[in-house]
This record gives sequence, structure tokens and C-alpha cells, in this order.
Amino acid sequence: MSVIVSGLTKIYGQQKALDGVSFEVKPGEILGFLGPNGAGKSTTMKILTGYLPQNAGSASVCGFDVNTHSKEARAKIGYLPELNPLYTDMYIKEYLLFSAGLLGLTGKVANDAVENMIVKTGLTPERKKQIGQLSKGYKQRVGLAAAMLHNPEVLILDEPTSGLDPNQVVEIRNLIKEIGKNKTVLFSTHIMQEVEAMCTRVIIINKGKIVADDAIENLQKKSDREFIITVEFKDAIENDILKTIPSLVQTEAKGNQYKLKAKQDIREELARLAQQQNWLILSMQVEESSLEEVFQLLTR
Repeated sequence: MSVIVSGLTKIYGQQKALDGVSFEVKPGEILGFLGPNGAGKSTTMKILTGYLPQNAGSASVCGFDVNTHSKEARAKIGYLPELNPLYTDMYIKEYLLFSAGLLGLTGKVANDAVENMIVKTGLTPERKKQIGQLSKGYKQRVGLAAAMLHNPEVLILDEPTSGLDPNQVVEIRNLIKEIGKNKTVLFSTHIMQEVEAMCTRVIIINKGKIVADDAIENLQKKSDREFIITVEFKDAIENDILKTIPSLVQTEAKGNQYKLKAKQDIREELARLAQQQNWLILSMQVEESSLEEVFQLLTR
């Protein structure tokens, strides 16, 4: 496993920010780390990256304990914090060479790494500018480039698209997806569309505890709302006959198209009834619960 967290606990005064958090992240996985403000996301990331000590439990990155082998663990991590710290008076390449030096890269190795990251993160058109002259989207690219200079195995990204406009969000999202093909990525966000677009697995944390850890398609089945089906018939049907389906709760009709709400999946029963009544079904579509609905259910 690239990241292993076991029983992680962090206490600030009387507040338990993390309460026995445990999870694992496999190599090559892009994991969405979700939760309301104050849930413990940033605290977890700061412990993993060596910025904060935990009160109990353990965490390791690529086999190195973040406390007993902190230097080795941090060498495996690329970290982009929520507030991207940049020297705005420095030029892009100047800043990246400075960052490479902090990571122990020198000479041709450092220069090659910087040039590679400038291309990989799409900074080439802006490379001659000072960081202070860049848009927020390009500043985030600079932060990502700095985080990846030493070719880390694990990327930890805290709100990487916070404050970006829709176009910038798409750019950074695509960049993270591309990066994630060869690295393990753990990132937090409040934007559900990002998670649905990039992740196959999601962890939801609330009040310091993990309340969900599953694939997106499985989480979407945990909503407490009714099962919703939209079905279109070729010709008009008898609504009273349709209502004989036992689990059906509500029907809304617009011409020959019906929106059906039921306590469970009624597609098989609907198909059998249509066959018995000689109703021709032109289309049938299930409306899945959104990840946002599941998030609200688990954290409210």
C-alpha cells in the first residue's frame, strides 16, 4: 500500500479533530477525501506530510512511518496545501529551481526536472512571467509542478481547485487525472463533480470519523430517497393499471412519458406489466442518486 493510516487520533485542547481514523490507499489510486469544514481532512493530510504529530495511531507512506522515518516518508510525498505558498516576486523557473534545491536536486538533474515539470503542467506559455503576474489557475500549476519535482510516488492535494473559475477547474482536474495514471493521489475537495469525474473511490469523514469508504457507484446506492424511473410509452396507457405495481409511490405524467417513484427497483415488474397490457416501451431510464445527496445524508 502507498498510504496506510491506522487508528489516527488528533486532539486540540478539548476537541478531538480525528477519532481513530483508519484507511489505506493503493498505488495508482485517485482517492477523493471528502467532508464538511472542520471534519478532519486537512488535519489528516498534515499528519501524513509531517507537519503535525498525532496523539495516537500510526501512519506510513510507502512503508515509512511518518514519525519514526519522517524524512524518508516525506521524500515519497508531493504536497500541495490548501493555501498554496508561493514567492510571488520570483519567476516561474527561478522558483522551481529554488524548490528543487530544497528537495536536494542540484545541477543538471534539477534543471531537467524543472524543464520537465514546466512542460508537464502546461506552464510553457507563462514560463517567463513572475508568479505574481499569473492567474490563480497557473499559480496552482506552479504549486503542482513544485510538488512533483522529485518524482514522488504519492501526491497529497488539499483543495487543489479552491477559488478557481470553471475553466481553470477543468484544466487542473485534467492535469490531476493525467498525473494519477502513474502516482497515488489523495485529494480533498468540496466539489462533487470533481470526485465523480476523477475518482473510483471516496472516503467521507465527519466529526473526525470516517462515515463512508467505498466506490462511487456503491455510495450512490446509499441515498434514502425513492427509486426514480423515467419511462416513455409509444401510446397512451391506463394510469390506474400502472398504479397496481405494489412498490409504486408516485406517478407524474407528461403525455406518454412517466416519472415513477418507488420504494425499490420496479423495472422488472414494469416490464412484465407492459407485456401483459401490450404497452410498447420506447425508453426506460433510472435516475441515480447524486454523490452530493449521499454526502448530505452521511454528514448532516
